[in-house]
Amino acid sequence: METKPGWRAISYILGTQIVEKIATVGMMANFMVYLMQFFNLGQVAAANVLGAWAGASNLIPIIGGCVADAYLGKFKTIAISSFGTLLGMVMLTLTAWVPKLHPPSCSSTHEHCVPPTSSQLGFLFLGLGWLALGTGGIGPCTIPFAMDQFDTTCSEGRKGVNSFFNWYYTSLTVVQLIGLTAIVYLLNKSWILGYGLLSLLMSFSIIIFFVGASVYVYIPAEGSLFSGIAQVFVAAYKKHHLKIPLKEEDGLYYDPPADEKTPLKMPLTNQLRCLNKAALIRDDELNEGGSVKNPWRLCSIQQVEEVKCLIKMLPIWASGILCFIPIVQQGTFPVSQALKMDRHIGAHFKLPPASYSAVSLITICIFLPCFELFLQPALAKVTKKEEGLTSLQKIVIGDIFSVLTMVSAGLVEGRRKGVANSHGAGDGVAPMNAMWLVPQFVLLGLCEMFTLVGHIQFYSTQSPEKMKSIGNSLQYLVLAFSIYVGTLVVNVVHQVTRKHGGIDWLNDDINAGRLDYYYFLIAGFAAMNLLYIFFCVKRYHYKVVIVTPEVEDKPSLNPSAVL
Repeated sequence: METKPGWRAISYILGTQIVEKIATVGMMANFMVYLMQFFNLGQVAAANVLGAWAGASNLIPIIGGCVADAYLGKFKTIAISSFGTLLGMVMLTLTAWVPKLHPPSCSSTHEHCVPPTSSQLGFLFLGLGWLALGTGGIGPCTIPFAMDQFDTTCSEGRKGVNSFFNWYYTSLTVVQLIGLTAIVYLLNKSWILGYGLLSLLMSFSIIIFFVGASVYVYIPAEGSLFSGIAQVFVAAYKKHHLKIPLKEEDGLYYDPPADEKTPLKMPLTNQLRCLNKAALIRDDELNEGGSVKNPWRLCSIQQVEEVKCLIKMLPIWASGILCFIPIVQQGTFPVSQALKMDRHIGAHFKLPPASYSAVSLITICIFLPCFELFLQPALAKVTKKEEGLTSLQKIVIGDIFSVLTMVSAGLVEGRRKGVANSHGAGDGVAPMNAMWLVPQFVLLGLCEMFTLVGHIQFYSTQSPEKMKSIGNSLQYLVLAFSIYVGTLVVNVVHQVTRKHGGIDWLNDDINAGRLDYYYFLIAGFAAMNLLYIFFCVKRYHYKVVIVTPEVEDKPSLNPSAVL
């Protein structure tokens, strides 16, 4: 029987997250246009501003997760960060509302546009900074805080956690669709009205979050976490000359009794055995009461296993860098393809080139609820696991779809280029309907669904209990690395292929380039990454926790592989 509020608390958390994401995603959905048309920045300058903001927004969550787990706790971090986000949004709204905070508009394309002053840019960057800090505190804490509301020592609580992952990501996808459609339409009508309404939405999300304050379960922060990690490495190094006994006996390792803050303990495992030496008890290392004299020479089994959890997660984390490249680049080269294809639906309606990326979001909105309601229960009966597919199985399936996405994109681009060069019009548009792009976006949606949900679930369930926010922030860090690695690959391909008079694969005129070769190259990287993931998954051991006697009427063993 579940002893925590579960879905009663989740309704407030999920409601807060949906409203907050509509506000923040909507704020940035059309920001490139805002910088170019309203702030009179050039395309490169605007892209640099957005790139710097995107990179910071995916790196700051690491700091936010550390602050939450070590000092403030998840509730306070989300609360404070929400006000920081609101402040950033209000400042951006003021840049559109107050004439002195933006340059004069360009009424004619032939008129020289006045660039923004340093003070105007400073105020804009300050607003973006507060927005990045705010979202960087909210992002890594939301899922761990939601997991705190479920009792994962019982079957009902674990099922609730698995369902939450799916509905959480479904809601985020719906929010992105709203941001790409309704919010963009509103902002095109009026920047002041649009940004003002989004700031009000952010205020509303804060109200929803505090309304549920009496329902939430609060897990206190544990103080400095990094000193405990360092202690394990130092203690293991100081005892590196010792041999681990072949026969384990009681009292051989330091394993103090659990307290109320640690209802779930991890037993000593044989993975990364060299670290086990940090918990080996030597003469004169304990006080008479059983406490440790020097924590830099002796650590508990729990400390050692927590460090092992973090180390074991890193190879799986690294596998996401190449897998996410098609996801983070879906708004670039596919748009160039659509521009050179027939985008008419009927005689008079023509779709914008960026609209085809909505197909991947629609795929997620349709398939993920179906997976949660129908496919997952069926898989649970077959696999005998509550969640149907484990987090690592989802990651593997996602990478398979990543390969298929790039192969499909390459085949369609090869066909489009051939048609354009043989039968195309003077503007280079191929007499080929842009709906041919739909299959690659459907595959991309399935890739995104399995990969991102798998990574979110993996970080949330395999992180040490005291480091859930830090573990969850890894999903933002892998996206940041994927953006930077993807940019590096593009630049290297662009520079190398055009040397010595060769064909520039990424030529500005895609009819003269070989974009299909680039897609096949990324497919090759994804295929190699798939082999790497298989190797990592085969060697990975899921975290196992023991429920301490303080938790009554619960099973004694809870392998988190079921999560």
